[in-house]
Amino acid sequence: MKLIFIYGPPGAGKLTVAEEVRRATAFKLFDNHVSIACVEAVFDFGTEPFGRLVGQIRLDVIEEAARHGVAGVIFTFVYAYPQDTPFVEKICAAVERHGGEVCLVQLTCDKNSLERRVPVESRARRGKVATLELLGEIMGRHDLFSPVPERESLEIDNTDLAPEEAARLVVEHYDLKHA
Repeated sequence: MKLIFIYGPPGAGKLTVAEEVRRATAFKLFDNHVSIACVEAVFDFGTEPFGRLVGQIRLDVIEEAARHGVAGVIFTFVYAYPQDTPFVEKICAAVERHGGEVCLVQLTCDKNSLERRVPVESRARRGKVATLELLGEIMGRHDLFSPVPERESLEIDNTDLAPEEAARLVVEHYDLKHA
């Protein structure tokens, strides 16, 4: 299995680019908000059981996909350095343990673009970060712009790139084929 692991700050365009990569490859798309919505139905965001269960769902789904030979999965994630590094390593180990490959993609854009992209109704409807206040709070508490250490990441600044162009860069860099 190939895991296309797209990470970056809220509003960087992870899901939009992931959808374009899916169209180009027919890989399965596992948006991080699917696990959030599942657990948030019972536990409040930010509580200990919420965080633990979201992480476990993500890990279990990705490991099962690798174990059962799913050709490709695209996963989106807001990565905070350094505290999320152990989780990323768990995901990578789960894929690699079953002979798979992890292809990291760091998606970024400039601060003005983030501030323009975040406060839109479609983000609020999906339960994503959708206010400048929350974006500022998260960015003030976490480093969302450092790459995952000790692993190669394709770094894409999509401030001025169309989603299709960013997806093309991912597909070409990792030599992805239509499944």
